[in-house]
Amino acid sequence: MAALSLTLSTPLHFPKSLRSLPLLVLLRRPLSPPPMPLLRRRPISITRSFSSTSATTSVSDTEKAKFGVKERLEWVTRTALCGELGEGDVGRRVRLCGWVGLHRVHGGLTFINLRDHSGTVQATTLPDKFPHAHDMANELRLEYVVALEGLVRLRPSESVNELMKTGKIEVAVEHVQVLNVVRSKLPFLVTTSNEAKDAVKEEIRLRYRCLDLRRHQMNSNILLRHKVVKLIRRYLEDAHNFVEIETPILCRSTPEGARDYLVPSRIQPGTFYALPQSPQLYKQMLMVSGFDKYYQIARCFRDEDLRADRQPEFTQLDMELAFVPLEEMLKLNEDLIRKVFLEVKGVELPNPFPRLTYAEAMSRFGSDRPDLRFDLELKDVSDVFLNTEFKVFADSLAIGGIVKALCVPSGANVYSNTALKKGDIHNLAIRSGAKGLPFLKVSNDGGLEGPPALVSSLGPAQKENLLSRCSAAAGDLILFAAGDLKAVNRTLDQLRVWLAHQLGLVDLSRHSILWVTDFPMFEWSDSEQRLEALHHPFTAPNPEDMEDLPSARALAYDMVYNGVEIGGGSLRIYKRKVQERVFEILGISTVQAEAKFGYLLEAFDMGAPPHGGIAYGLDRLVMLLAGANSIRDVIAFPKTTTAQCALTHAPSQVDPQQLRDLAFSTDTQQQE
Repeated sequence: MAALSLTLSTPLHFPKSLRSLPLLVLLRRPLSPPPMPLLRRRPISITRSFSSTSATTSVSDTEKAKFGVKERLEWVTRTALCGELGEGDVGRRVRLCGWVGLHRVHGGLTFINLRDHSGTVQATTLPDKFPHAHDMANELRLEYVVALEGLVRLRPSESVNELMKTGKIEVAVEHVQVLNVVRSKLPFLVTTSNEAKDAVKEEIRLRYRCLDLRRHQMNSNILLRHKVVKLIRRYLEDAHNFVEIETPILCRSTPEGARDYLVPSRIQPGTFYALPQSPQLYKQMLMVSGFDKYYQIARCFRDEDLRADRQPEFTQLDMELAFVPLEEMLKLNEDLIRKVFLEVKGVELPNPFPRLTYAEAMSRFGSDRPDLRFDLELKDVSDVFLNTEFKVFADSLAIGGIVKALCVPSGANVYSNTALKKGDIHNLAIRSGAKGLPFLKVSNDGGLEGPPALVSSLGPAQKENLLSRCSAAAGDLILFAAGDLKAVNRTLDQLRVWLAHQLGLVDLSRHSILWVTDFPMFEWSDSEQRLEALHHPFTAPNPEDMEDLPSARALAYDMVYNGVEIGGGSLRIYKRKVQERVFEILGISTVQAEAKFGYLLEAFDMGAPPHGGIAYGLDRLVMLLAGANSIRDVIAFPKTTTAQCALTHAPSQVDPQQLRDLAFSTDTQQQE
């Protein structure tokens, strides 16, 4: 940075109260400095003297104004948008601004596809009438930023492009102005990358995200996200009188659930804020405050190991309502999601949504977010093998385990014995936690084939019972899992989904949406050796189960679309005594509860109304609506799977002084 030396002929005197304020010095320069040429290749060497108003720029003569580009910044007024021109504009003189998406020379003419946010239009040069514009157009390169002026005309009939919205017209270029050039080699081509045979690696796309977001698909995804959020806001506010209220980002740490992101306080040394994992407690206190219907497009943060559909910072649609019973809560949310799907995708979802209890979903599908676009169901066959001699099943049943089966139609003809013992399907079962993959095949004559020990353990009655229970026919494959109920469901759930996609059993034209209800309040944690809240500690128990809270059902509900949870919520506890009983079951003492959640318990004592709410993962919902494979494709600037920003290289080291201000020191500083 250039140093500024300032000499004053007359001393300046300030009042004592202003002496600590920074001094702002304005150097007056001419209103219209001489234009400076923008170079295409070599960097500009600039030497400036602050004692003079002149500026000297070292450039070569051949580089000066090659494109008529001035170094001064210019804001050009456009008179039309590229993607909105049509036959009705023929004969209209327009000025367009955008990026060069395609550039080709044919038959002595230069053709440019000019792209802006609205779409693309073809521009054509007229070398005889406007030779300067033609010469300028020939020098353009992909992704140059330009302004083109010309006359809209019909394309020749043989040149009409029905695949383009503007394919029946073109702009005859009379003037070309280059607003900015591309100085480095593009890491990938914007215009053709959507259709490229070799897809651009995601790490490259994330590194050059500004370029990636110019691509049509990515641009459409972000605009779709905007449309969804706008639609949600209008529906909640205009149709149901919701109020949008922002809640704090700097919060108190409540270490229940995922790990918090912590922010040290400089003003209060040794103390920390936490970034919110959700606005849960704030929105409940807003209900106590008398706000009837709250919503927020909320930013949330969780310091957890990432998966393909998770980000350290994410966005959710957060809602909370007072004096709303369960059925009204579900109906309002069904109406909202039906409207979103209808207006965004043109899809009519059922009215009302189907429902499954948690117990039924786990029993039939092994998952609390089942995909119902295919019919594969799990069957409990523990009673069939009650006195079996097959050791794997006998040992599991002896310690209170379970045996479940999954029948795969025509699977016997698809998967060989070797594949079932060593192939992908076997490896998937092992990765899910199973020790092996027992199986049986139904032969054409109705007999059973498979591991001899398993086949021989079945008598005629057991065999008939098994085939009937599984609705198995000739050519079918029956897969088994045995052991702890949770482990068995996990294995067969993963096999069910994998097989359905492998065998083409998923009806891609269907839209499977449903509620899963009646979740357990608590689940056992093997690692913690205690009960944990299945949703969160503030979920209300079913009034019918109040006498046995540890095994109570929760008034909780999850919305599932095509096997993906897109939203979840519950009615809330709003009485202090009930909340304290739940804390006690979770192993949170009275003292701990007061220290962590005293402000909420205090609010309950001030007249808290019955209330409940829900939160939707907005990133995930938009991903499904866009048909994208990753939530990173619907977030403008996402983090990588290692929680880093490839564009800005965050997180990064900071200036040591910043750490000293916070009373922190790094290991390196301590060693020094």
